[in-house]
Amino acid sequence: MKVHVDMALCASHGRCVFAAPDVFSFDDEELTYEPSPGADRRAEVEQAVLSCPVRAITLDGDHG
Repeated sequence: MKVHVDMALCASHGRCVFAAPDVFSFDDEELTYEPSPGADRRAEVEQAVLSCPVRAITLDGDHG
């Protein structure tokens, strides 16, 4: 599983951090994330994708 955040779209709402705190976090004022989280985080990451109001997060496949 691969996660990508389009930082040009990200508006730092932080909903992804609440949905998947082990994958997304804020470092100072910038979003950071784990680009290849384990399969055990899939449900959290999917929730983060759905919760992003600007659709900046994409999820790619099951290989990971």
